[in-house]
Amino acid sequence: METPEILQVGPYPEWDEIPLNEAFSVHRYFDAPDKAAFLAEVGPTIRGIATRGELGADRAMISACPNLEVISVYGVGYDAVDLEACRERGIRVTNTPDVLTCDVADLGVAMMLVQSRGMIGAETWVKDGSWAAKGLYPLRNRVHGKRAGVLGLGRIGFEVAKRLSGFDMDIAYSDVAPKEYASDWEFIADPVALAERSDFLFVTLAASAETRHIVSREVIEAVGPEGMIINVSRASNVDEEALLDALEDGTLGSAALDVFEGEPALNKRFLKLDNVLLQPHHASGTFETRKAMGKLVRDNLSAHFAGEDLPTPVL
Repeated sequence: METPEILQVGPYPEWDEIPLNEAFSVHRYFDAPDKAAFLAEVGPTIRGIATRGELGADRAMISACPNLEVISVYGVGYDAVDLEACRERGIRVTNTPDVLTCDVADLGVAMMLVQSRGMIGAETWVKDGSWAAKGLYPLRNRVHGKRAGVLGLGRIGFEVAKRLSGFDMDIAYSDVAPKEYASDWEFIADPVALAERSDFLFVTLAASAETRHIVSREVIEAVGPEGMIINVSRASNVDEEALLDALEDGTLGSAALDVFEGEPALNKRFLKLDNVLLQPHHASGTFETRKAMGKLVRDNLSAHFAGEDLPTPVL
């Protein structure tokens, strides 16, 4: 039986590279010096694409692969895949949900704690001798008992809210409709209204054309000069220019961010701010989760080529 030809868009850890290459005939797009020429050469042979959430597969890449059948995304987000191009040709799309949910929620809550209590600055205060020379570290704000808003109560948002419950926080959420499993938390349909009643606003919704800049200038201003925005979803969900403006002029108290427009080349305005915690898009970055994600990428590809049901289909 002929081994399916796969286009690998970006690198994976070695523990994923080895079994991927054992199972499929892999063409490494990311190693090609002339990517257009590479696609023109191997594109007609490609039946599957293995990509990462932030890399996706655009219409040009999909068009260069006329025999493409399936795109397997390493990550929960698939907004960088041209779904319309896939629908037009009946191409299947999969992602890796669930396996990363709890790690992302963990990091989101950790970011809230680290930023609210000033833990990065406090460590520097110890290491640079300020504690001995200047005395106690300046006071920061508590977390427990505060009001938290969760924008998007899907898998990750639900796990974030569960964790916040442990801090006796007053929790509300926004989504397309109230969730039966969230009866203990207040549903607020309007993101601005959610922001107005939130000391901490968590952005945990899936990214789409409809959610682009859902955290608008109005939402950001509603969180206010004492509030914090924590984003562990996608950068496109937040109006980044409005966020930077608000952080710079004090309209927003602080932010904790794991995602950025144009990452890793983020806007240099972020680097000058002392009221934002910056993380390198690593919410799912644990050995356990990344290994599970890689396996699910391969399982989806294998299931497709075996004619079996896809474990985690998007399309």
